[in-house]
Amino acid sequence: MSGPTLVIELAEPLSPAALREFRALMVGLSSHFDEKRPGFFDVNVPAERLGVEDRREKDWRKPFPLPLVGNTSADEELTALVGFNPQREDWHRPFLVYLMGPGVGDESTFEAEHADESVVEAILGFSPTHAVNVSAGCNREIDHVTTALLTAAVMDVIGGVANVELLDGQASVVAGLPGVSGIAGDDWMALGSAEFLRAWVGHPAFRLVK
Repeated sequence: MSGPTLVIELAEPLSPAALREFRALMVGLSSHFDEKRPGFFDVNVPAERLGVEDRREKDWRKPFPLPLVGNTSADEELTALVGFNPQREDWHRPFLVYLMGPGVGDESTFEAEHADESVVEAILGFSPTHAVNVSAGCNREIDHVTTALLTAAVMDVIGGVANVELLDGQASVVAGLPGVSGIAGDDWMALGSAEFLRAWVGHPAFRLVK
């Protein structure tokens, strides 16, 4: 994915009931929903469903330039492309949201992301058995906000602790926010609750790592 990713650390596997609630949440939030496997969701989530106003103009997605679909000269075709981005972004915010770990899928990714994390485990108070990745498909400011709020919404349902990478200079700001469990990795990682994520989104220095 081309946008930020947040991780929810879990102390135990999700129960069937928790997995059903997780799925129901994703169905309810999504304008597009595709379940690749139990706990792996390819979705589009409108920012408004997370309580955020996407303030771009409604006509921001311009159509393909007409010279590209007719018989024109090379110079005219190049002129038509000035300022044009053919990789037009989905208005409804694409995400991959997926449970990973032993017995559920993406075990190798889980193991790679959780190798040698003794300091993190000391802060968490447990060794993660599974995790959920929330990965945005785009990298605009609104995508950073929706990634954090979507992660918080998932945590409201399944629990866990958010694992958030930090940019230089953010640790001192994040440390004072409510819901922070601790800072690890020489100030490049914060661990905290859904309350922390929502407080972080509201701070002027908010920005996720991409």
